[in-house]
Amino acid sequence: MPSIFIIPTAHGWNFVRSVEPSSVRETAAGKAEQNGSWNVRKLQTLDEAVPLLAATDDFVLGLPVSAVLAQRFRLPSVDPTEFPEMIRIQIEKLLPFAADEVTTDFELIEQDENESVVSAVAIRNQQLKDMASPLLERGYIPRQITVYAAQRASTHAPKGNAVLIYPEGETLVYAVTENGKLSLARVFEGGNGEQLQLELPQLRLSAELQGIDASSPNVLLDETCYELRDTVQGILSSPTEIVGIELPPAAVKLNLLPESWRRRRLQLVRQAEWRKRLLWAGGAYGALLFLLLLYLGVMRFQMGWDDRRIRHDAPGTEFVRATEAKWKALAPAIDAHYYPVEILEDLFESLPSADVRITAYNQSARQISVDGEANTAALAYEFIDKIKKYPELRAFQFDMAAPRILANNHAQFRVEGKPR
Repeated sequence: MPSIFIIPTAHGWNFVRSVEPSSVRETAAGKAEQNGSWNVRKLQTLDEAVPLLAATDDFVLGLPVSAVLAQRFRLPSVDPTEFPEMIRIQIEKLLPFAADEVTTDFELIEQDENESVVSAVAIRNQQLKDMASPLLERGYIPRQITVYAAQRASTHAPKGNAVLIYPEGETLVYAVTENGKLSLARVFEGGNGEQLQLELPQLRLSAELQGIDASSPNVLLDETCYELRDTVQGILSSPTEIVGIELPPAAVKLNLLPESWRRRRLQLVRQAEWRKRLLWAGGAYGALLFLLLLYLGVMRFQMGWDDRRIRHDAPGTEFVRATEAKWKALAPAIDAHYYPVEILEDLFESLPSADVRITAYNQSARQISVDGEANTAALAYEFIDKIKKYPELRAFQFDMAAPRILANNHAQFRVEGKPR
């Protein structure tokens, strides 16, 4: 259901908005009245509704009876698809305007096997444009344009026949309804008892001439016309019920929104959606850019902090490096793993058999070289493998070039080792 209704009243218009039960605000347009979850503001003209609306608002505009032609038609058809064209033809007979200058709509009152009875409403497009010009100038196009009398009929008399009497501006509306649909509506100036004595019998006769049973209708009188209750009851000879403003007005099918307005509203809705998407995209881009700049700032601060820490720790770091280099240089002299006797013992422990012999051993501060001879090349390779796997010699990295085969088929080899 729409959240906003603009409806005609005796003083001008009512601006009805759905709000939270505790939410009532004051505006320059007038004083707000709270009723349940609906906020009602009294407006003198439609211009005062402009500051209360936004481009994205979904609202319904109710027209006064004086602005439309309401007519009841009996159509020799039960096919709803044929109704628009048949109604258009009938309306053209009643109005001195071309079909494209008028917007019409209808509601089905009743139907049997042979015919249908419909309530048709028409309004001239130029008249509608002039009436809604304050809204159109700001690009505010209602989702639905209907007749307030039809909304009241649907609310208070959804079944059976009823007579609805209420004020609109300086006129008094007399509306005959059937099953909640508007069948006949007239307006006349003033609202005193003498004029009612003249007008109501004639309008009742007009309703009966159109086939409307007006013998014992349900009479509904607006609360602002309470002083006319006894007069109305005396004229119509029916009990009169007092009714107030509908919150919210009932939803009805009637929609007099011209097709050109409908297309324009669709364009505006799409533009608003794209504008919203662009705002979201711009906001997301701005947030991403802000996060990127924040990240760069944090990284720059962190880099500066790290540079300061490095400069602060540089003397200590340099001392550690120098100490480490000194200890590495002294390692061969103070570490038992580098003692020549220990290394030679480990090498002899690694000999695979007596067929492998060490012929020369040399050791410097940073290198070991072992010359030897094996009866076969395989024994030489087995020797280097055992050296690499020997636990006590893992402090060195050993390499061996391909052995040289002697004339007696012995293999002469050289193993070199460097500290890891």
